[in-house]
Amino acid sequence: MDGYDFEIIFVDDSTDHTPAVLEDLSHQYSFVKYEHRDTEKGLATAVLRGFALAQGDVLAVMDADLQHPPEMLPAMMKGIEEGNADLVIPSRFIPGGDDGGLRWHRKVISAVARYIGKFALKRLRKINDPTSGYFVFRREVIENVTLKPVGWKILIEILARGNYAKVIEIPYKFQMRNAGESKMSLREQWNYLKHLFLLVLASPDDRRFYSFVLVGLSGVVLNLVIYDILFHLGILPLLASGIAGVVSIGNNFWWNDRYTWIGPKQSSTKIRLLKYFGTSLIGVGITVSCFGLFYSYLGIYHLLAQFLGIAISTVWNYFISVVWTWRVKSISIQKVN
Repeated sequence: MDGYDFEIIFVDDSTDHTPAVLEDLSHQYSFVKYEHRDTEKGLATAVLRGFALAQGDVLAVMDADLQHPPEMLPAMMKGIEEGNADLVIPSRFIPGGDDGGLRWHRKVISAVARYIGKFALKRLRKINDPTSGYFVFRREVIENVTLKPVGWKILIEILARGNYAKVIEIPYKFQMRNAGESKMSLREQWNYLKHLFLLVLASPDDRRFYSFVLVGLSGVVLNLVIYDILFHLGILPLLASGIAGVVSIGNNFWWNDRYTWIGPKQSSTKIRLLKYFGTSLIGVGITVSCFGLFYSYLGIYHLLAQFLGIAISTVWNYFISVVWTWRVKSISIQKVN
């Protein structure tokens, strides 16, 4: 790390000879700090304690068993300084990267955890290695942010709660463990799932998806009830389907605008209403077209045909609501080969 003022901070809660070794290092080298914890345990809280002890404007997190190659730190700093990144993540899953340091069963667990995280949290979806334990970031990313990690995936906590605009991923090869044993356990896997659940509850973006689904379900029920009433009043099935769709659009807009997309909006209520009705009318067209196909040509029971049409159009409605009607600014993710 020539050319940089740096410090190395070890936060340790082991019960073997490690404390004595670290104590000796802290006396030999002025840039080494060490803190041993007797009561508090866990990787996430250890990392938070390291953040509190650190003095620098840029913070790096890495395992002390050298599975994370320290030789990469200059390249990571280059991403911060020259790439204007807020956060740099060495990735095992972009061209040039490799997770060969993991045993096959750990690779499977890692892949499952990675994809569950991407599904649950919007901020993780463009990042190839959100469960990495090796990363560098500007201190501002976590300033005035209350971090509440559970378990061992501190990067996910920072990605979900932090303040940042640009993330760079660079390839790296995960190394074989030379000493010690992995802390992976069923308890840690449960903590990971609990962590994701708590982050979803804390994130307006991620709660939004589930709120949209609930609002959509209320619209489905209203749609089916109105359709069934009109059908039994003798109104033509296609016309009944269209009327039910328009009424459910009004219901869904009202709930979504007040509870799904909470906070400042980028346009007026009238503009959002026009956008929503315009795009949802396309959704009604999709519903009616699918209804006609399923009911008139395939002979499917009329209520089931209407439900299938609604399900297909819901995919369209959610996509266009996110990218246009209630558009939200995205975060820049850059991959460096």
